[in-house]
Amino acid sequence: MYMSEKKTVTLLIATYNWPDALELVLLSILGQTRMPDEIVLADDGSDYRTRDLITKYKKEFQIPLIHVWHADEGFRLAKIRNMAIAKASCDYIVQIDGDIILHPRFIEDHFNFSVRGSFVRASRVYINPKVSQEMLTKKTYKINAFSRGVTNFFSALRVPFLWKFFETDYKNVGDELYEIHGCNMAYWREDAIKVNGYNELFNGWGPEDKEFIARLLNSGVRKRFIKLGAIAFHIYHQENQKTFLAENISAFKDSIAKKSIFCEKGINQYL
Repeated sequence: MYMSEKKTVTLLIATYNWPDALELVLLSILGQTRMPDEIVLADDGSDYRTRDLITKYKKEFQIPLIHVWHADEGFRLAKIRNMAIAKASCDYIVQIDGDIILHPRFIEDHFNFSVRGSFVRASRVYINPKVSQEMLTKKTYKINAFSRGVTNFFSALRVPFLWKFFETDYKNVGDELYEIHGCNMAYWREDAIKVNGYNELFNGWGPEDKEFIARLLNSGVRKRFIKLGAIAFHIYHQENQKTFLAENISAFKDSIAKKSIFCEKGINQYL
C-alpha cells in the first residue's frame, strides 16, 4: 500500500521477569501472516526462567530468536534497548514490550505502512485484569475487538482503507507530537543510530521513549500514526515505580527546548 521497497524487519521485544506474558507474545508471533525476519529480545536482567523459555521457543521459530541480556541493576530499559538495536541486523525495527499480544496482521501492517524518513506511532488495546489473568493461566493468546475484557473497542478494529486519514494529522500537534507508545512503535535502524539511540542517562521508568522520538523529530524524521492497524493487546499489570519520573521529564523537556539530536550516552557504545 505504501511502499514496494525491499526491506527486512526486526521485531524488538523488551522484557523483564515475566515469562508467562512473554510466552503469549511469542505464541501470537507464530500466528503472524508476515513473520519478522528476526526477533531480538531486549532482556533487562531476567532470571533463568526467561532464558529457558527463549531456548524452548527457538525450536518453534524458523527465524533467528536472539536473546540480548544484561545483569539486573534496576530499571535500565534505555540501555538494553540500545544493546538490542545494535544487535539487530534488519533495516526496519518494530518495537514492542513483552506484555503485548499481536494481532495476526501486526507485522504485515507495520511492514506495509513503513516509509523512509519517518517513524510510526501505533495504538495499544487494554485487556482488563480479570481476562488478562485468565489468558495467562490458560496460555490463551487469541483475542480481538469483540473479545471479553477488551476495554477500548475502536482501537482494536483493523480498517486499512482508513489509515491515510489518520496518518499525518491525527494527534500530531502540541504535546501530542511527542506522545508515543514504546510498546508499539516502529522506526528505521539507521535513523535510531543517527540520533545515538536511547538516552541511557535516564534513570528508572519513563519517558525515555518520548525523548528518543523528540531527537528523531529534531533530526528531521517525520512522525506518522497508524490508526486502525498494527493492533496490539496489552496484558494488564501494575504500573512501574516512578521514583525518578520528575528528573526524567525534565531531561525530556530539555531535549525539546535545546532541539537536541544526539544524546551523550547512547547506542554508539555497542556498535
